[in-house]
Amino acid sequence: MKILVGCEESQTVTIELRKQGHEAYSCDLIESSGGHPEWHLQMDVFEAIELKDWDMGIFFPTCTYLTISANKWYKDQPKRKSGTLVGAERRAAREEAIDFFMKLYNCKIPKVAIENPIGVMSSRFRKPDQVLQPWMFGHPESKATCLWLKGLPLLQPTEYADFKKYRCECGNTFDAQMGKYGCCESAAKPLWDNQTKSGQNNLAPSKDRPILRSKTYSGIAEAMANQWT
Repeated sequence: MKILVGCEESQTVTIELRKQGHEAYSCDLIESSGGHPEWHLQMDVFEAIELKDWDMGIFFPTCTYLTISANKWYKDQPKRKSGTLVGAERRAAREEAIDFFMKLYNCKIPKVAIENPIGVMSSRFRKPDQVLQPWMFGHPESKATCLWLKGLPLLQPTEYADFKKYRCECGNTFDAQMGKYGCCESAAKPLWDNQTKSGQNNLAPSKDRPILRSKTYSGIAEAMANQWT
């Protein structure tokens, strides 16, 4: 199959598809970090779509303006020294991101998958076909991942990973073997390897944080390659 993996610099999915013998190419505006520049198209993804008669397109559009985690910045307010877009500028950027998403979904490629976190597309387009977690594919970590699919089946979990601790509403953490009621009367939540005690992602802020957080888990990438081809 000829497969375009758009907005992917890591080549995580591309490499898994190549292992299966498919003619897969990653595509991004920046250089790839996956070690196979010969499989990377450094260009606009819509230009790449026109290069071949692709059988499948798997896309990972930037979630900065599509996620609901930064909704507070869409209100009219003074500009921030950090350069973060706020107010009308951020609302305009969200509209561009929505248009980008929809152009990918409606492109000429017959089989399409678009990945993004929980965000505005659930209301502006439709709810995702499924919401995945890394722990469904062998990684003891939590990160809700939505998939909008066209012409492709739902991904089936491959290996459920275990967590080692719970986090209680009181702030206490304790071993999972004590059960979710092992602290207070209220049910505690799993504490996954990529979370702090509060349940937030523990990846420290940095200029590379968005790229690091956007990388696809290898277990999910392998499932895409095995199940969709």
